[in-house]
Formats: sequence, structure tokens, C-alpha cells
Amino acid sequence: MSDPNRHPHSQNPRPSSPPQRPSLAEAIGLSGGGNPGRNDSPSKSLEALGFVMDVPVELTVEIGRKNVKIADVLRLGPGSVVELTKDNGEPLDVYVNNRLVARGEAVVVGERYGVRLTEVLVGDREA
Repeated sequence: MSDPNRHPHSQNPRPSSPPQRPSLAEAIGLSGGGNPGRNDSPSKSLEALGFVMDVPVELTVEIGRKNVKIADVLRLGPGSVVELTKDNGEPLDVYVNNRLVARGEAVVVGERYGVRLTEVLVGDREA
């Protein structure tokens, strides 16, 4: 059987899309609600949480920390470099309202910095 979307001179089929990683919602057991074949209770679906979807939260990406003495802080000025605890290439921590939820790597998006999530962290407690 021939694939009409395949180039006639191509020896390899079209590459498949990369494997989908779970979103934060999926990682904690919430579904989009319209996924047939899944037995999701209404209390666990995103639609059931619609009333809180517009509540703002603080998302923080931490590149490192450093404990310093007040005297060292007072010596800081333009051009000062503060060495942080994380090594180059070590994943960045992503917090939502001071709770660690993911890790990722720094990226540049146009003229701004961003973070590409590489790991979604799920606590041991029930969601």
C-alpha cells in the first residue's frame, strides 16, 4: 500500500512527531475533560476547576542562590559578579507560588529569556 503523502523518491517515511510529555495538569491527574476512553471524574477535570482559572499565581524560575553577609551585599556595585550555587548546565527550578513544580533549561525567545521544561515534578500527595 502506498502513502500518498510520501515523496516518491524518499526512502524514509515522514518523521514522526516527538513523544508528548505530560503537561502539569496531566501530571497531577487532571484532564481536559473531553478525552473519550478515559474515565475521568468531573471533579478531576479542568472544566470543574474553571472558577479558579483566572486566579493569578506567581511563576518563578530560579537560576541559583547564594548566602552572603550584609558587608558583602554593601560592597556590591555595577560590574560586581555574584557566583551562584548552581553549576553551568544544571537544570533551573520552576516554582508556582513558592512550590517547586518543574525543572528546565534556559532558552532565548526573541529578545527575552524563557525556560523549556524538561521535567514536571509531582508530589507524593493526592492531587
